[in-house]
Amino acid sequence: MILRFAAALSLALGAAALLVYLDVMGQGPLAGEATRHMRAMKDRHAAPAATTPVTLDDIAALPHRAPPAEVAALERRGVAIEGYIQRLLRASDDDYHLEVVITPRRSGGPDTTYAAAEITPGVRGASPRWTYDGLLAAFRPNHGGRTAWDAGPRRTRVSGWLLYDFQYDALPSEWQKRMGAPRISGWEIHPVTRIELWDDSLGRYLDYPR
Repeated sequence: MILRFAAALSLALGAAALLVYLDVMGQGPLAGEATRHMRAMKDRHAAPAATTPVTLDDIAALPHRAPPAEVAALERRGVAIEGYIQRLLRASDDDYHLEVVITPRRSGGPDTTYAAAEITPGVRGASPRWTYDGLLAAFRPNHGGRTAWDAGPRRTRVSGWLLYDFQYDALPSEWQKRMGAPRISGWEIHPVTRIELWDDSLGRYLDYPR
């Protein structure tokens, strides 16, 4: 009897946890309109027809807590940002999370304020190059692998869609920017649909194809 009760309780808790997870991911029956919209934007696969260069300051200047119509209009923009990847992480939904910074650093230096970019499973597909290990070798981030790269992060340009992740929309203070490495905004590039790496010998970016 006790074992049967424990099994039923475990099943119920597991089902509840699954529902919470699906709602957070925008796929559950109780997910709100904003969360469902964000999930649809995250699941885009096609690359934008054109991209506009943006900087960290441009990302910071995008509106916060804007009306849904204004957010949706901005999310139809393709953008590209240049910089260096200080951190590459696997997210819980299997996205590869990038921290794009303006100034590279060697191992041991401080991290800096970053813009977020996400490489999704839908865009990666079965690519033999856009794997976690392949991207580690391409970006040479300060964090993400077992050891830091001696040469430091590689100059990179990533392109994709603007997306407003309202869950992370908190403006960092000037003190946080000086003393830590905060995310600059809830706006991000998500999904990333193109990666380019700087070639010193040619003096230009080269595509890092899937």
